[in-house]
Amino acid sequence: MHIRKAIDQDRHEIWEIFTAVIQTGDTYVFAPDTPKEDLDKYWFAANMETYVLEENGEILGTYVIKPNQVDLGSHIANGSYMVHPNAQGRGIGNLLCEHSLAEAKRFGFKGMQFNIVVSTNKFAIKLWKKHGFEIIGTIPGGFEHLELGFVDAHIMFRKL
Repeated sequence: MHIRKAIDQDRHEIWEIFTAVIQTGDTYVFAPDTPKEDLDKYWFAANMETYVLEENGEILGTYVIKPNQVDLGSHIANGSYMVHPNAQGRGIGNLLCEHSLAEAKRFGFKGMQFNIVVSTNKFAIKLWKKHGFEIIGTIPGGFEHLELGFVDAHIMFRKL
């Protein structure tokens, strides 16, 4: 497996991952019917770096890293990660997280923050904690889960 910066030719495979992940409505704020045209603003905006993890020429995961806020809050990174549902359970999320932390340090960020980690997403919470993230706050009913209704959302942070 190899992680590299995304190129324009990766957009179709990234879209396949993106749309498969958001369809469940249980981990991301994006509506399940988000149109393909919106991928640019959510995964290829000018203020973010986009990466893919590929194996044998197939993209299995992707992440973006960007400043969590503008100007005086831009020293804290924010990341979003997606693994193709068919490739889950193979350690790809772990590799993406490790890579993103190294990149965030390389870019000079002082910390990394996740603004909405859905409380029912136990796998993600366990993974982020493994990499030194802590829950620093909880938003009661901060996420509208498509099956469970309103559930809590955590803010997670770690210093770099």
